[in-house]
Amino acid sequence: MDRNLLGPIALTEQQLLGMRRGLEKESLRVQENGQLATTPHPEQLGSALTHPHITTDFSEAQLELITGVHAGAQDCIEELRQVHQFVMRALDSEMLWVSSMPCGLPDDDSIPLGRYGSSNRGRVKTVYRNGLGYRYGRRMQTISGIHYNWSLPGLSSDAYFGLIRNFRRQAFLLLYLFGASPSVCSCFVAGREHRLQELVPGTLYLPHATSLRMGRLGYQSDAQSSLAVSYNNLVGYAASLQTALTEPYPAYEAIGVRGPDGEYRQLRTSLLQIENEFYGTMRPKRVLQSGERPLHALRARGVEYVEVRLMDLDPFEPLGISVQTLRFLDVFLLHCLQQPSALDTPHEIAALARNQHRVAERGREPGLELERDGAKVVLTDWAQDIVRQLQPLAAQLDAVHGTHDYAQAVDAALQGIRQPSLLPSARVLQCMQHDHGGSFSAFVRSRSRATRAAILAQPLAAQHEAALRDLSAQSLREQHALEVSDTLSFDAYLAQYLAPERLTPTELI
Repeated sequence: MDRNLLGPIALTEQQLLGMRRGLEKESLRVQENGQLATTPHPEQLGSALTHPHITTDFSEAQLELITGVHAGAQDCIEELRQVHQFVMRALDSEMLWVSSMPCGLPDDDSIPLGRYGSSNRGRVKTVYRNGLGYRYGRRMQTISGIHYNWSLPGLSSDAYFGLIRNFRRQAFLLLYLFGASPSVCSCFVAGREHRLQELVPGTLYLPHATSLRMGRLGYQSDAQSSLAVSYNNLVGYAASLQTALTEPYPAYEAIGVRGPDGEYRQLRTSLLQIENEFYGTMRPKRVLQSGERPLHALRARGVEYVEVRLMDLDPFEPLGISVQTLRFLDVFLLHCLQQPSALDTPHEIAALARNQHRVAERGREPGLELERDGAKVVLTDWAQDIVRQLQPLAAQLDAVHGTHDYAQAVDAALQGIRQPSLLPSARVLQCMQHDHGGSFSAFVRSRSRATRAAILAQPLAAQHEAALRDLSAQSLREQHALEVSDTLSFDAYLAQYLAPERLTPTELI
């Protein structure tokens, strides 16, 4: 039985000191005029296939910067800063777009897919992205965000799943506090139905939105909405994904694995091509062994950490996120872990989806109500209840670390609930209207230029620059080694990679 169902988990000082975190931050490369960059991934940044800290996400123009695992929130932020400094120096006249919602985009088919070389492993990544384009459109995939990877020593898979259930129930609070995408360039929704309002020509918004990225226009999938994945335990979660990864899905069968020209359109015709295609506000994760599939790793060795996936880029923060936000996430995740965690139900899963859409699109609306345990509750009342429960945890963390940092992070959240004008989503709209004539593009271009200047003005220590330069060179050598060592045809490699037996350890078959 999940120990969370038996009552709160007592946390020891050793566990709190053993907390670990890491960041993955996506950003679009853009031209000075705010249009998507069409240049290849800069060679100075190494191989997007093999570099441990600098890669690309969906598009060739969508950088993803990855930190290592850190014992301190400030250390985590400092590494992200160093990677940013190295990257900015390689971009010449280009800059990183500081909003989660994308810049000026070309026609859908002209958005470049990530390219990873000619190795079988690299080709799988590009075909997968091609499939995403066929399934959801390339524009949707250019949305960017920040993922927060978090772990605590001594936790079982059941404890992590208890955390995930509570996180999903209370994730609205993070959308409300840290959502920073209430508006979007009209090019993003060209030809699509939407509920947005025009602020000025070229800019669409919703007046009380917090995170359009996490709403109906963001990372959503009508097809995946039929996949009511339960987080009650690892066995059930894995079984849901197994089905989605192996059973044909009619709409994707119609696309076909290959086109009439014989070129691959997608990896397979199942609801999910691979595990990463499954959208969710949080994922259970495990560090992979060479060539291992994520589902196999979870089944073989259990949950190692969780990945928070709903954080917007904050355009007012040079790195897209502040160390204070990381500390709030730490307290919030401990709270989700400690609280009793009832099993989820299909009815509750549907209610949570409705809550997410309400907060994403109307979160700052006065008196907005959410669903909790079958009843209506005012968002701000529920939010204040949660934040007050965080205060003892923050005090406990501060006592362990000899700081007041965690209490300050929780106090700032409470202030944001009481004064919504302080929230990033409100500040974005205020700044857009006051300083940029209501233009989303003008606002983000201005913030992107200011961010580039601020990061370039900071000195990068010679040893850090040299280490990152060496990693770039090494990653190019590793990519080349993969390409010359391939012996299988791509068709044979893909058949092996997608084989259903690779999803389950032999001892569990």
